[in-house]
Amino acid sequence: MISSRVRDLNKKEKGNGPVLFWMDRERRMRDNWALVRAQQLALELERPLLVVYVLPAVFLDSAWRQHHFMIEGLKEVEIDLKKKQIPFSAVLGDPSELIPALAKKLDAAAVITDFSPLRVPRKWRSQIARHLAVRFEEVDARNIVPCWLASPKQEYGAYTLRPKIHRALEEYLDDLQTVKKHPFIWSGRFVRTDWDKIVSGLQVDRTVEPIDWLKPGEKAAVKVLKVFLEEKKKNYSIKRNDPTQDALSNLSPYLHFGMISAQRIALMAEGMDDFLEELIVRRELADNYCFYQPFYDSFKGFPEWAQKSLNEHRADERSHVYSVEQWENADTHDDLWNAAQMEMVRTGKMHGYMRMYWCKKILEWTKTPEEAQKIAIYLNDKYELDGRDSSGYVGIAWSIGGLHDRAWTEREVYGKVRYMNANGCKRKFDVKAYIQKHLGSDQAELFKPDLCK
Repeated sequence: MISSRVRDLNKKEKGNGPVLFWMDRERRMRDNWALVRAQQLALELERPLLVVYVLPAVFLDSAWRQHHFMIEGLKEVEIDLKKKQIPFSAVLGDPSELIPALAKKLDAAAVITDFSPLRVPRKWRSQIARHLAVRFEEVDARNIVPCWLASPKQEYGAYTLRPKIHRALEEYLDDLQTVKKHPFIWSGRFVRTDWDKIVSGLQVDRTVEPIDWLKPGEKAAVKVLKVFLEEKKKNYSIKRNDPTQDALSNLSPYLHFGMISAQRIALMAEGMDDFLEELIVRRELADNYCFYQPFYDSFKGFPEWAQKSLNEHRADERSHVYSVEQWENADTHDDLWNAAQMEMVRTGKMHGYMRMYWCKKILEWTKTPEEAQKIAIYLNDKYELDGRDSSGYVGIAWSIGGLHDRAWTEREVYGKVRYMNANGCKRKFDVKAYIQKHLGSDQAELFKPDLCK
């Protein structure tokens, strides 16, 4: 089944050296279709297999928190691959320059990489394809149904993609293949990973510190999955929208960093329909949007009805208007919003239900939807462990621009985009308990949801 997950990014001939796997989005050894494909080709050609990971010094608004989580996971990958006689190297630089140069130096037989629908990684792949002298393949190891096969176009919503995904699951939701101990050993030189040099060379915001409540890496991801299935599974459907309850899987950071396979999770979570809807349909819908919509992070990417409606309400008076600094410092009049912001700042992970409220209030209390979207992306990417992700861009576009949604009752500022308020949250969960947890008891006692209509 690997062949249907592969796209040729160029049609060039194979070289005479090892197969080079450029690990990018899928940072794991196990259950990794892209790595399995690279080894398959290396075995066919009877060549060694080398794995390289390239870290740009700067990547969007990611900070030290995200880089620390990622690097610690990569250290585990390095150890695991060594046991399989597969050399691994992590280097700092620009992938579009380093991958062609390394392939040329090694006289690589071919270069294999994983799939990303996002603008910067796609630009890297396009540039590498032009400059590589050898064959270049991309493998979708993120989605259960390969993105370009699930649908040939941008889907309107989950209701249009869902039947396509479900029809294909019987074919694609099969057991995963494992990486074997590689019999063809590399005896040449390969760049040794200098983790200290990499860490010191990163140009990131060091004030956003790592979190300690969630451990990085493949092994930790498997443990978190087991806890979810053994201890939280029975309450997931009834408690998943309550941010005061510990009912969620906490797998999104691992999925974002490619430390665990969605396909493996789906196989283990059989029968959890609500969870599988989020894991498969909603996640793959996000990749679909970012793959086919070049303006996935801008106003131009919103549905036409939402653009029209928001444009008609540009001049509406805002009850409050906050600066980026006020948003970032959780300095608004709404303690429920402030609590959500502080949950994200302190833990690196805001509850999914609160992400919707958090984002919609940014729309309500900024001057324009463009500014709201820009601020939401900035904060999400800087503090969330799973920022800079297709699901994050889609969640923000849903909240602010009606993506994958329908038109609702028209109101000021929002137009026909779906509205949320604190009273609605109050009907769902104990808002004072949530505020107390993230802001303290004094603020919880002062909270008055009727002021946040």
